[in-house]
Amino acid sequence: MNRILFRTRIKFCGFTRPGDVRLACELGADAIGFVFAEKSPRRIAAEEARAMRQALAPLVDAVALFMDNPAEEVREVVRQVRPSLLQFHGSEDDAFCRGFGVPYMKAIPMRTREGATDFAQQHPASLQARYPGAGGFLFDSHAQGEPGGSGKAFDWSRIPAGVQKPYVLAGGLSPENVFEAILGTLPWGVDVSSGIESAPGLKDGDKMRRFVEQVRRADCHVPD
Repeated sequence: MNRILFRTRIKFCGFTRPGDVRLACELGADAIGFVFAEKSPRRIAAEEARAMRQALAPLVDAVALFMDNPAEEVREVVRQVRPSLLQFHGSEDDAFCRGFGVPYMKAIPMRTREGATDFAQQHPASLQARYPGAGGFLFDSHAQGEPGGSGKAFDWSRIPAGVQKPYVLAGGLSPENVFEAILGTLPWGVDVSSGIESAPGLKDGDKMRRFVEQVRRADCHVPD
């Protein structure tokens, strides 16, 4: 009989409607992400996120996502939304990320534009040195300077070996591939946005339910 050996955490990101937040919590999401990155089609205002935060169930974390936002804007989001975790996707350094009194996770771009430096491959051992204050890392499929949420996956074998902190897998995940992704990378958590949507920012209840089911299936999987 199979039993859960490890519980993969689930973060659903890019919410724009309170009803979707409530349903995600009922389905078993561990964290709900609100996007404040300027280039994202899922970007919302702090006032909107504050209202949606009221739909969170107890023990579900609110995560605020930024990408090179001004410090004043981050502070205003922290003041209004009271997130339990900040997630930075831009060129922010450790001092900036930890300067708001809230734990943070740093996203690492895993795709490169032509001629660009492959950060993940050239600096696999320096992530902790560059971001000593990070609670963990999120490996995403966007390129440096580009927003995530594209629905495209990256080559999971490129995740740097020997990462000492918890890491979250993101980028192109869906109910169809998250089982394979978890078995192949053994992440601390998974993060999904477009893979559970009917349109940018509009979550699909059936896709959310099936995503959670496939994560739990992976958690219960016992290799032959």
